[in-house]
Amino acid sequence: MPGHTPESELPNSERSNSELTSLERTALYKSLGNPLRRRILDYLGRHTEANSTVLARELGESSGTTSYHLRKLAEQRLIEEIPEKSGGRERWWRALPFSHTAPDPATMAPDEYAAAEQLALLKIEVDTRLFRRAHEEYRGPEGWAQVQRTGAWMTQEDLVGFVRAYQDLLDRYGHAPEDAPEGARHMSLRFYAAPDPVGEWTGEPTGP
Repeated sequence: MPGHTPESELPNSERSNSELTSLERTALYKSLGNPLRRRILDYLGRHTEANSTVLARELGESSGTTSYHLRKLAEQRLIEEIPEKSGGRERWWRALPFSHTAPDPATMAPDEYAAAEQLALLKIEVDTRLFRRAHEEYRGPEGWAQVQRTGAWMTQEDLVGFVRAYQDLLDRYGHAPEDAPEGARHMSLRFYAAPDPVGEWTGEPTGP
């Protein structure tokens, strides 16, 4: 099932989730699910800015191809042009802040659901690789790679409050690229929460 579209991971629309139509969300999920567009967004997230020529060289594509996808990403307000650096046919781009939460899948139109599901499957593959890397690169509690796996009894209200507090922590400790202090590195973070099944599991109660 589709869930969060992440993430601070990608740029942000100027409008709230509730203002996006089903067609707009479908187009958004298709863009975020396009492998090359994700690579472009990832590059801009790590390097702050680029033009079609730079992206073509770094991603192994033609400048015509990267230019086309940059324009499409700009149409959806996922990136924006940098006016002070652009001139003539040389256009520079930067990513915009992003946060989007997918609606209940039961409310989605068929095309929207299909696009969101495809995006979710792609993200699972990416996150699985990240999970393995975090374990492989773990060097103790003071290292760059960290892994936390835990659980707790919560009401739905508790869980919603926890997620909001988690976002507050990201805002508190995270930095925008232009404000990052010396020694800062771009970090990939994920958060998941799902209730255990109601009933018996390995002999222990897992729900009321």
